Amino acid sequence: MQPITTTDELASLCERLAAAEFVTVDTEFLRDNTYYPKLCLVQLADDDGAFAVDPLAEGIDLQPLMDLLANESVLKVMHACRQDMEIFHQMMDGALPAPIFDTQVAAMVCGFGDSVGYETLVTKITKAQLDKSARYTDWSKRPLTDTQLHYALGDVTYLRDIYRTLKAELERENRVSWVDEETAMLREPELYFVDPQEAWKRLKVRTNKPRFLGILKALAEWRELQAQERDLPRNRVAKDETLFEIAAHPPKDVAGLDRIRSIPKGFSRSRAGKSLMEALEKGLNIPESELPQIERAKPRPATPPMADLLKVLLKIKCQEAKVAARMVANSADLENWAAVPTTDIKAMHGWRYEIFGRDAEKLMRGDLALTAHKGDIEVVELESEKD
Repeated sequence: MQPITTTDELASLCERLAAAEFVTVDTEFLRDNTYYPKLCLVQLADDDGAFAVDPLAEGIDLQPLMDLLANESVLKVMHACRQDMEIFHQMMDGALPAPIFDTQVAAMVCGFGDSVGYETLVTKITKAQLDKSARYTDWSKRPLTDTQLHYALGDVTYLRDIYRTLKAELERENRVSWVDEETAMLREPELYFVDPQEAWKRLKVRTNKPRFLGILKALAEWRELQAQERDLPRNRVAKDETLFEIAAHPPKDVAGLDRIRSIPKGFSRSRAGKSLMEALEKGLNIPESELPQIERAKPRPATPPMADLLKVLLKIKCQEAKVAARMVANSADLENWAAVPTTDIKAMHGWRYEIFGRDAEKLMRGDLALTAHKGDIEVVELESEKD
């Protein structure tokens, strides 16, 4: 059980896989000490075999793999693929694998529940038990053991049967387009890019003072750029609390940084210290009219009982349709819509409308009721009053 470690071996494999109807794909990576995920292993499988590609092997060129991922005649099958897609987005210079099939999304449409895990699908569909012995291994250490490789390849071998089972179910229930709609969103490049100028919005801020927010915005942008440039986790560059402290009590000069407890000794004399002060100056000089603001959520006027009724109806209709409720609507959607029925939510469009939206409208109009019957809740259509 040997991983692929040379460009020639990889090119030969990818040429073979390019003729396959579909290829199952998974990755092993680390990101504890880096900003970007560090790719440590790529697993691939077709009907005739499973393979591990070692991206850390000296001299290996991964371009044949990138070409395979971009080959639109080969379907790439992955499970819960967002993190894998983030890695490929970085490696493919902003491009993304296509076409793709996410078995977690498909399983949610096929009645396996919300965010179903790979292990659950392996057990329910293939009746096998996954080897968990290498789950928390350090994938960056070499050489890889047979135990590690066996564990890693399990993530693409069982995926073949899972894909075929889910594909058949989707075709039987005429739901292929449902999954296509969801996976299309996973191919939006914006999903995998953090704009440094928007990084401040990820912070949990407790004040809405414009100048504080302006400084914080500049500091968060500085930290994001530093983290990207140095490939370090954000908190290794500066903790959130440090940014809050500087924004609340801006030091007047570089030496003032040394008086902030969470700033390392000597940081003020470093290149990063100088650039931090430049970011602080930028935040201090933002014109009043351009300072950011946080729009606080306004109290919803909707009565809780109506929102609760909609949630019960959602659960009932999704159980009947054997589709995960989260795929159709979330609590915030229903609460907003109950408050303002003209609010545009995804449950009022397409297949979601057929499953739930139409009945939700009836419930809101009073043309449909929920009633208890023999310890269960039933949906009852009411006759509309005639003039």
